[in-house]
Amino acid sequence: MSLSSKFPCQTIPHWDNSVIVSTSHPPGASLAGLPPQPTPVPSPFQPRPSASLVSPRATPHPHLAVLSPALTLAGWCPLSPAGAQTTQLLVEPPWRPAVLWDRVTLTCWGLGPTGATTWYKDGRRWGQKGSDRILVTRSGNYTCDRPGSGLSPPVSVLNDRLVLQVPTQTLLEGDTVTLRCRVTQDMSVTGVRFYHKETDLGRPVSGTELSLSPLQLHHSGRYLCGGLVGSGMSQWHNSAPVTVTVHELFTVPVLEGPPEPIEGSRLHLSCLSTPRPLRPRTRLLHLFYRDGQLVGGPQVSPQLLVPAVGVSDSGNYTCQVRSEERKVWKSSARLCITVHMPVANATITPGPLSHQVHAGDPVTLRCSVQVGSAPVNFTWLHNGQEVAQGPILELGDIDVGHSGTYQCVATNQLGQDGHRVFWALSPELALEVTPDSPWVTAVAAGVVGSLLFLLLLLAVIVGWHRRHRLSLRKQQERAPQDPPAAPEVEDLLYTHIVGIEQAGGPPRATSPQVTYMEMLGPHR
Repeated sequence: MSLSSKFPCQTIPHWDNSVIVSTSHPPGASLAGLPPQPTPVPSPFQPRPSASLVSPRATPHPHLAVLSPALTLAGWCPLSPAGAQTTQLLVEPPWRPAVLWDRVTLTCWGLGPTGATTWYKDGRRWGQKGSDRILVTRSGNYTCDRPGSGLSPPVSVLNDRLVLQVPTQTLLEGDTVTLRCRVTQDMSVTGVRFYHKETDLGRPVSGTELSLSPLQLHHSGRYLCGGLVGSGMSQWHNSAPVTVTVHELFTVPVLEGPPEPIEGSRLHLSCLSTPRPLRPRTRLLHLFYRDGQLVGGPQVSPQLLVPAVGVSDSGNYTCQVRSEERKVWKSSARLCITVHMPVANATITPGPLSHQVHAGDPVTLRCSVQVGSAPVNFTWLHNGQEVAQGPILELGDIDVGHSGTYQCVATNQLGQDGHRVFWALSPELALEVTPDSPWVTAVAAGVVGSLLFLLLLLAVIVGWHRRHRLSLRKQQERAPQDPPAAPEVEDLLYTHIVGIEQAGGPPRATSPQVTYMEMLGPHR
């Protein structure tokens, strides 16, 4: 699901002079108004004079010691954080502020010939042009100037009774740093306490040192230490404050990707974080989460690829960047991703595909889709021509003109700014309207006429039969009582007489009813 490729991280080492900014004060001075006891201590961050740079003036000083060998520090590069060439002033031993009771050497690094280095102390020119390395013999603020890269930032060398020192190295998140509270070699200090942003950090674990690990950004700020200095009648002294700057190892990641991908498309997420070019070989790992569940990584690549997203891939995504060597990790803000589905399987109800109705009947057709992200638009077609919009088509009292084929077209617009349109066409619905035609009326009238004719014919036959029987009875009454002659075959008359009895009554004579008759031969 994820891409695995190396993420090139090129770092350029450089010296960052913003790590420590120290304020000098006269030797042996202490902050006014402090009680002799370690606690409680009033705010030790009192305003105190500090040296500032002024326009350099050529004032040689006789106490400048010059060392000829060059000092080389591995991994150092004279680059500012912005990447421009600047003059840097290196301190040995590598602690700031430097103290005069250590053997302190300063080395000026920059562009231009080494013999063109100019030194300044407390804003005034110090010594003659020449070597790029000096041995410090007096306290103060030192700078150097190289013709190709300009003036260096200042470095303080103190001669105070109590000094708080911090390593000169660039401090990054995850580092371990030790702050040490020192006194001159002929004195001792007890009851040491450390302060950060006017907050008492309490007594250190190792007496005169405070360890911060792992460093985080909130560790940046002003620090100082205080303690009882001297032997016998000890007095409370506070060090000059120093500023510790913790640099980001990498920036807070930003997760980028399409917030509304289309189902079946590729989902490409990028976890963007910039490593700080302050230290080489900073290896970062990237992890991706959906709704708090790990879906990619840990991996070097800042990319996550989902080849074909589905609805189940929707959710809140975050990414996290971690350092392999340090206990540093940072998470991005949430990115809400909603996977949209194109419309599919449009159908018309009522079905089936052919529908017969009568003229004058009300007809309503509805179009729907099986899947599709809202909003979905519907268009109705009658015999291929657009006739209406919307999911429902009301035909009202239909007539023959409504006959034909009907289809609906469902569409939705997906993607960023709706730049992609998807559509689904329903099967055709054949609608047949049966009219009230004259042919139907004529057929009905013919059937009624035939029935009336048959009833009239039956009445005529029954009447003729009764009249014929009455005539025969009268002739028999007038003629002598001779046995009747047998009828000839061709004169034989067949009748079917049915007697009808009244249900529920006594037996009685029934009157004959003729249902049919047949005459054979010619009548005489």
